[in-house]
Amino acid sequence: MSTTLTVASYNMRKAVGLDRRRDPHRILHVLEEIGADVVALQEADRRTGGRASAVPHELWEGHSPYRPLPLGVKNRRMLDRLPKVSARVDDWLKVDTRNIGWHGNAILVKSHVGVLDVAAIELPTLEPRGAVLAELLVHDRPIRIVGLHLDLSGLWRRRQMRAILECIDQRPQPMPTVLMGDTNEWRSAAGCLKELDGGYRIAPTGPSFHARRPIAVLDRIMIDNALPIEAAGVHHSERARIASDHLPIWARVRL
Repeated sequence: MSTTLTVASYNMRKAVGLDRRRDPHRILHVLEEIGADVVALQEADRRTGGRASAVPHELWEGHSPYRPLPLGVKNRRMLDRLPKVSARVDDWLKVDTRNIGWHGNAILVKSHVGVLDVAAIELPTLEPRGAVLAELLVHDRPIRIVGLHLDLSGLWRRRQMRAILECIDQRPQPMPTVLMGDTNEWRSAAGCLKELDGGYRIAPTGPSFHARRPIAVLDRIMIDNALPIEAAGVHHSERARIASDHLPIWARVRL
Protein backbone atom coordinates (compact mmCIF):
# COMPACT_ATOMS: atom_id res chain seq x y z
CA MET A 1 0.00 0.00 0.00
CA SER A 2 1.43 3.37 -1.02
CA THR A 3 1.54 6.43 1.17
CA THR A 4 2.33 10.07 0.44
CA LEU A 5 4.62 12.63 2.03
CA THR A 6 4.38 16.38 1.60
CA VAL A 7 7.65 18.29 1.87
CA ALA A 8 8.20 22.03 1.77
CA SER A 9 11.09 24.48 1.61
CA TYR A 10 11.02 28.04 2.90
CA ASN A 11 13.63 30.78 3.00
CA MET A 12 12.08 32.65 5.93
CA ARG A 13 14.61 35.53 5.95
CA LYS A 14 15.09 35.37 9.70
CA ALA A 15 11.33 36.07 10.14
CA VAL A 16 11.70 39.63 8.80
CA GLY A 17 8.90 40.41 6.37
CA LEU A 18 8.58 42.85 3.51
CA ASP A 19 7.04 45.28 6.00
CA ARG A 20 10.46 45.18 7.78
CA ARG A 21 8.91 43.68 10.91
CA ARG A 22 10.32 40.58 12.58
CA ASP A 23 7.22 38.49 13.20
CA PRO A 24 7.88 34.85 14.18
CA HIS A 25 4.17 34.20 14.74
CA ARG A 26 3.56 35.05 11.09
CA ILE A 27 6.13 32.45 10.01
CA LEU A 28 4.36 29.81 12.12
CA HIS A 29 1.02 30.73 10.52
CA VAL A 30 2.50 30.34 7.03
CA LEU A 31 3.89 26.92 7.92
CA GLU A 32 0.50 25.85 9.26
CA GLU A 33 -1.12 27.01 6.01
CA ILE A 34 1.21 24.78 3.99
CA GLY A 35 0.63 21.77 6.25
CA ALA A 36 3.67 19.79 5.04
CA ASP A 37 4.94 16.76 6.94
CA VAL A 38 8.59 17.84 6.66
CA VAL A 39 9.94 21.37 6.11
CA ALA A 40 13.44 22.58 5.23
CA LEU A 41 14.04 26.14 6.41
CA GLN A 42 16.72 28.57 5.27
CA GLU A 43 17.76 31.65 7.26
CA ALA A 44 16.10 30.13 10.30
CA ASP A 45 18.64 31.65 12.70
CA ARG A 46 19.79 35.21 13.13
CA ARG A 47 23.16 36.11 11.66
CA THR A 48 24.48 38.18 14.57
CA GLY A 49 25.13 37.78 18.27
CA GLY A 50 24.47 34.22 19.45
CA ARG A 51 22.69 33.41 16.18
CA ALA A 52 19.55 32.52 18.09
CA SER A 53 16.54 30.98 16.37
CA ALA A 54 14.48 33.63 14.59
CA VAL A 55 11.43 31.83 16.02
CA PRO A 56 11.98 31.48 19.79
CA HIS A 57 12.06 27.94 21.16
CA GLU A 58 9.01 28.52 23.32
CA LEU A 59 6.97 29.22 20.18
CA TRP A 60 8.08 26.00 18.51
CA GLU A 61 7.26 24.04 21.64
CA GLY A 62 3.95 25.67 22.50
CA HIS A 63 2.43 27.04 19.31
CA SER A 64 3.47 24.81 16.42
CA PRO A 65 2.79 21.23 15.23
CA TYR A 66 6.45 21.13 14.13
CA ARG A 67 9.58 20.30 16.04
CA PRO A 68 13.00 21.37 14.76
CA LEU A 69 15.47 18.49 14.53
CA PRO A 70 18.58 18.97 16.68
CA LEU A 71 20.89 20.13 13.91
CA GLY A 72 23.65 21.98 15.68
CA VAL A 73 21.91 22.62 19.00
CA LYS A 74 22.25 20.70 22.25
CA ASN A 75 18.74 20.88 23.64
CA ARG A 76 17.75 17.87 25.72
CA ARG A 77 14.09 18.87 25.98
CA MET A 78 13.80 18.91 22.21
CA LEU A 79 15.64 15.59 21.80
CA ASP A 80 13.40 13.85 24.34
CA ARG A 81 10.28 14.82 22.37
CA LEU A 82 11.52 13.34 19.08
CA PRO A 83 10.66 9.73 18.14
CA LYS A 84 13.48 7.27 17.40
CA VAL A 85 16.38 9.71 17.46
CA SER A 86 19.75 8.05 16.89
CA ALA A 87 22.02 7.93 19.94
CA ARG A 88 24.85 9.18 17.69
CA VAL A 89 23.26 12.61 17.49
CA ASP A 90 24.96 13.68 20.73
CA ASP A 91 28.40 13.06 19.23
CA TRP A 92 28.46 16.35 17.35
CA LEU A 93 25.81 18.59 18.89
CA LYS A 94 26.93 22.12 19.70
CA VAL A 95 26.80 23.82 23.07
CA ASP A 96 24.72 26.83 21.97
CA THR A 97 21.11 26.02 22.88
CA ARG A 98 19.56 29.02 21.17
CA ASN A 99 19.78 28.25 17.46
CA ILE A 100 17.86 25.51 15.64
CA GLY A 101 20.00 25.07 12.54
CA TRP A 102 23.38 24.81 10.90
CA HIS A 103 24.37 28.04 9.15
CA GLY A 104 20.67 28.94 9.17
CA ASN A 105 19.45 25.63 7.67
CA ALA A 106 16.93 23.68 9.74
CA ILE A 107 14.59 20.74 9.28
CA LEU A 108 11.15 20.56 10.89
CA VAL A 109 9.02 17.44 11.28
CA LYS A 110 5.54 16.68 12.52
CA SER A 111 5.00 14.20 15.35
CA HIS A 112 4.15 11.21 13.13
CA VAL A 113 7.56 11.35 11.40
CA GLY A 114 10.21 9.13 12.96
CA VAL A 115 13.85 10.25 13.06
CA LEU A 116 16.60 7.72 12.36
CA ASP A 117 19.61 10.02 12.17
CA VAL A 118 20.66 13.61 11.56
CA ALA A 119 23.87 15.19 10.31
CA ALA A 120 25.38 18.55 9.50
CA ILE A 121 27.18 18.82 6.16
CA GLU A 122 30.23 21.04 5.85
CA LEU A 123 30.37 22.79 2.48
CA PRO A 124 33.34 24.26 0.61
CA THR A 125 32.89 28.02 0.60
CA LEU A 126 34.39 31.43 1.20
CA GLU A 127 31.50 32.48 3.45
CA PRO A 128 29.63 30.49 6.13
CA ARG A 129 27.52 27.88 4.35
CA GLY A 130 26.28 24.44 5.24
CA ALA A 131 23.59 21.89 4.58
CA VAL A 132 21.63 19.61 6.90
CA LEU A 133 20.55 16.01 6.49
CA ALA A 134 17.87 13.94 8.20
CA GLU A 135 17.06 10.28 7.67
CA LEU A 136 13.41 9.79 8.53
CA LEU A 137 10.84 7.04 8.85
CA VAL A 138 7.33 7.66 7.51
CA HIS A 139 4.86 4.78 7.91
CA ASP A 140 7.82 2.38 8.21
CA ARG A 141 9.39 3.69 5.01
CA PRO A 142 12.76 5.43 5.12
CA ILE A 143 13.44 8.69 3.31
CA ARG A 144 16.38 11.08 3.42
CA ILE A 145 15.87 14.86 3.44
CA VAL A 146 18.65 17.36 2.74
CA GLY A 147 18.09 21.07 3.38
CA LEU A 148 20.47 23.46 1.65
CA HIS A 149 21.20 27.13 0.96
CA LEU A 150 23.84 27.50 -1.74
CA ASP A 151 26.29 30.28 -2.46
CA LEU A 152 25.74 33.39 -4.57
CA SER A 153 28.79 32.40 -6.64
CA GLY A 154 28.16 29.88 -9.42
CA LEU A 155 31.58 28.27 -8.99
CA TRP A 156 31.00 27.67 -5.29
CA ARG A 157 27.43 26.47 -5.88
CA ARG A 158 28.71 23.66 -8.10
CA ARG A 159 31.34 22.66 -5.54
CA GLN A 160 28.73 22.70 -2.78
CA MET A 161 26.27 20.54 -4.74
CA ARG A 162 29.03 18.03 -5.44
CA ALA A 163 29.91 17.94 -1.73
CA ILE A 164 26.27 17.27 -0.81
CA LEU A 165 25.95 14.44 -3.35
CA GLU A 166 29.22 12.91 -2.16
CA CYS A 167 27.95 13.01 1.43
CA ILE A 168 24.76 11.20 0.36
CA ASP A 169 26.79 8.53 -1.45
CA GLN A 170 28.80 7.89 1.72
CA ARG A 171 25.79 7.37 3.99
CA PRO A 172 25.71 3.81 5.41
CA GLN A 173 22.11 3.05 4.38
CA PRO A 174 20.69 3.63 0.88
CA MET A 175 17.28 5.29 0.80
CA PRO A 176 15.32 7.63 -1.52
CA THR A 177 16.43 11.22 -1.09
CA VAL A 178 14.91 14.68 -1.45
CA LEU A 179 17.11 17.78 -1.66
CA MET A 180 15.42 21.12 -1.13
CA GLY A 181 16.25 24.70 -0.41
CA ASP A 182 17.40 28.00 -1.85
CA THR A 183 19.80 27.10 -4.66
CA ASN A 184 20.47 30.72 -5.69
CA GLU A 185 20.61 29.27 -9.22
CA TRP A 186 18.81 31.48 -11.75
CA ARG A 187 19.23 29.06 -14.65
CA SER A 188 16.81 26.18 -15.06
CA ALA A 189 19.11 23.42 -16.32
CA ALA A 190 22.68 24.57 -15.83
CA GLY A 191 25.19 25.53 -13.15
CA CYS A 192 24.91 23.51 -9.94
CA LEU A 193 21.82 21.68 -11.24
CA LYS A 194 23.97 19.88 -13.83
CA GLU A 195 25.71 18.15 -10.93
CA LEU A 196 22.51 16.17 -10.30
CA ASP A 197 23.40 14.25 -13.49
CA GLY A 198 19.96 12.75 -14.07
CA GLY A 199 19.63 11.20 -10.63
CA TYR A 200 16.94 13.64 -9.48
CA ARG A 201 13.96 15.41 -10.98
CA ILE A 202 13.17 19.02 -10.10
CA ALA A 203 9.59 19.33 -8.88
CA PRO A 204 7.60 21.77 -11.06
CA THR A 205 6.81 24.21 -8.28
CA GLY A 206 7.13 27.48 -10.21
CA PRO A 207 8.76 30.83 -9.36
CA SER A 208 9.01 31.79 -5.69
CA PHE A 209 11.22 34.90 -5.72
CA HIS A 210 10.61 37.79 -5.24
CA ALA A 211 7.55 37.27 -3.02
CA ARG A 212 5.99 40.53 -4.13
CA ARG A 213 6.26 39.56 -7.81
CA PRO A 214 7.73 36.07 -8.22
CA ILE A 215 9.71 35.65 -11.43
CA ALA A 216 12.69 33.47 -10.42
CA VAL A 217 12.84 29.78 -9.54
CA LEU A 218 15.60 30.02 -6.93
CA ASP A 219 13.95 27.69 -4.44
CA ARG A 220 13.85 24.09 -5.64
CA ILE A 221 12.83 20.62 -4.54
CA MET A 222 14.99 17.95 -6.18
CA ILE A 223 13.46 14.50 -5.89
CA ASP A 224 15.05 11.08 -6.25
CA ASN A 225 13.90 9.32 -9.42
CA ALA A 226 12.62 6.48 -7.22
CA LEU A 227 9.89 8.74 -5.79
CA PRO A 228 6.87 9.57 -7.98
CA ILE A 229 5.82 13.24 -7.76
CA GLU A 230 2.06 13.59 -7.30
CA ALA A 231 1.83 17.40 -7.09
CA ALA A 232 3.97 20.49 -6.50
CA GLY A 233 3.56 24.23 -6.25
CA VAL A 234 4.30 27.57 -4.66
CA HIS A 235 2.33 28.59 -1.59
CA HIS A 236 0.64 31.89 -2.43
CA SER A 237 -1.24 33.34 0.51
CA GLU A 238 -1.71 36.84 1.84
CA ARG A 239 0.57 36.11 4.79
CA ALA A 240 3.22 34.37 2.69
CA ARG A 241 3.45 37.31 0.30
CA ILE A 242 4.62 39.58 3.12
CA ALA A 243 6.30 37.23 5.64
CA SER A 244 9.57 36.90 3.66
CA ASP A 245 11.08 37.89 0.33
CA HIS A 246 10.72 34.22 -0.77
CA LEU A 247 7.48 32.28 -1.09
CA PRO A 248 7.42 28.73 0.28
CA ILE A 249 7.43 25.82 -2.17
CA TRP A 250 6.03 22.32 -1.66
CA ALA A 251 5.81 18.90 -3.29
CA ARG A 252 3.89 15.72 -2.58
CA VAL A 253 5.64 12.42 -3.29
CA ARG A 254 4.48 8.82 -3.16
CA LEU A 255 6.56 6.51 -0.99
